[in-house]
Amino acid sequence: MMPLLTRDGAFATLTLNRPEALNALSFDIIREIGRLLDDVAAMEGVRALFITGAGDRAFCAGADIKELRNRTLMAQKRGSELGQAVMAKLDHLPIPSIALVNGYAFGGGCEIALASTFRLASANAIFGLPEIKLGLTPGYGGIARLPRLVGEARAMEIILTGRNVDAAEAERIGMINAVVEGDLLEQGVAFASRVTRHSQPVFELVRDAIRRTAGAPLEEALRIENDASTLAYRLNDAEEGMAAFEEKRKAEFKDE
Repeated sequence: MMPLLTRDGAFATLTLNRPEALNALSFDIIREIGRLLDDVAAMEGVRALFITGAGDRAFCAGADIKELRNRTLMAQKRGSELGQAVMAKLDHLPIPSIALVNGYAFGGGCEIALASTFRLASANAIFGLPEIKLGLTPGYGGIARLPRLVGEARAMEIILTGRNVDAAEAERIGMINAVVEGDLLEQGVAFASRVTRHSQPVFELVRDAIRRTAGAPLEEALRIENDASTLAYRLNDAEEGMAAFEEKRKAEFKDE
């Protein structure tokens, strides 16, 4: 079954909806995810996107291996490019995306979580990039994104062994933001509310600056930070925020 997109007020939810196959990704499903992300980007008034998996066994168990058999090299290249393009759409949404990981998040499922802005997990979540066990490599951004979260040495070990990472370890090494108890969506809403109460343009400036400074020489990183600071200062939200501070009241940002 194809993924589902729903909306509840300021929050949208994309549900991977193939529980009988542990929400595994076919190429058609990946294309549909990309289409739904375009819909999210065009929605007015949406402040955050949640991504979760149907059922209680898996967020997403990765690629549909049957589809990967007997493909030409060019077909494999195009498949990887498709997955990377869809993950890039998720990575660059104008609003925060929050992966709510329940159960298995393997291969492409793990890469969806890595491409999200934030990651929350239930205690039974298990992450992994097991492609090496099939004689393959991650192809939807796992090689590029995991080291940015956990460091090169640890990412090298996780990817080259193909081992599983449970929720507690994932939190400890910075692969996810938190392990949460209770209803994942409720916890996601509580988390998102702390992020989305501020100016959305400033959110984009800070998020993009953090990503651009990662690995950059210090002098270049400071220039990027300075550019973001200057652009934020030009926003009406900056004037409102400073006025609210002086007047000892809550700021009323208008995202402008």
